[in-house]
Amino acid sequence: MYSGSPLTMLRLVLARLKRGWVAVPAIAAAMLLGGCGSGSDAPATHSSANEAGTTAAGRRVARAHLMPALTPRRVADLPAPVQLPATVVLGGRLVLMGGLDQGTASLAQIVSAGRNGSEQIGELPYAVHDAAGASLGGTAYLLGGGEPSYSNVLAVDSSGHATVAGHLPVGASDVAAGVISGTVYVVGGYTGTVPLDTIVAWSGSGTGRVVARLPHPVRYAAVTTFGRRLIIAGGTSGDQATRGIYSFDPANGRVGQLGLLPRPLTHAAAAALGDRVYVIGGRGAVQGSQTADILAIDPANGQVRRAGRLPAGLSDVGAGTVGDAIMVAGGRQSTGLLSRHVYMLTPRGGTA
Repeated sequence: MYSGSPLTMLRLVLARLKRGWVAVPAIAAAMLLGGCGSGSDAPATHSSANEAGTTAAGRRVARAHLMPALTPRRVADLPAPVQLPATVVLGGRLVLMGGLDQGTASLAQIVSAGRNGSEQIGELPYAVHDAAGASLGGTAYLLGGGEPSYSNVLAVDSSGHATVAGHLPVGASDVAAGVISGTVYVVGGYTGTVPLDTIVAWSGSGTGRVVARLPHPVRYAAVTTFGRRLIIAGGTSGDQATRGIYSFDPANGRVGQLGLLPRPLTHAAAAALGDRVYVIGGRGAVQGSQTADILAIDPANGQVRRAGRLPAGLSDVGAGTVGDAIMVAGGRQSTGLLSRHVYMLTPRGGTA
């Protein structure tokens, strides 16, 4: 082992580097200086290296905190496979209303799903799919749906009893919704003949009214509430999946483009958790193109990053934020088979 002074060792390393020798990198010289000899420069060099490492680690931790990846864990199974249910969160559980079965028949079942299991708690007055779900004042609401396209808004109580509580301006399926300050906002949809570019506000009774318009008609968009805004991602326009991410502010009635998804996506779900909006699963324009990706959107600037993966590619899931996690249930795989699984998606290091 070399036993000369640290200064001599440094000169030797620098000379070799100058001649193009790269077997001994400069960082090794810094480590040698910090670990041998007693010169006054050694402790300072060692401290600087530690400070740089701490700063870099701090940046990594900060980035992880700002956009944490989600890890899925299967926690339960539904009574039967389902896709396209209207979904809300009540009492720390998902309430799944209607949907389609494996044979693409509409369903009337109302299912409650949680961390420890699921059960059917009631039935709707008619079978329906492609409806939106929202909760106001501890009551679950199913809005619209098909087929045919309904204008009804159904109120579903905790016992699974459903009654008509209001109407949309027109019958509409393929809708999604979010709630801001006691008002439900229903996005896009399809009347059975015409796709819709509307955002409809409904406040718990009567008939909803159009309060804004999207840049183009959209069906099957991923929609959720973030603060006092609605975040709308992807969806189908015409027969094509789209990439646009839009923000709707009911305070001024404006819809603005926030960003772009990395690729066209429709039939995805969305839920807010922490300071991010997560877009979960979905597919391209055609069945069979399902993705397992979970995308995180920064609502402040529209930046999108990949933030985990589902155990399988799934579209048309029911999803909602439950405490410190996102619960996902059902959905359709690329094979066409439906899922009956319930997953909790938690930030890495979190608990479900």
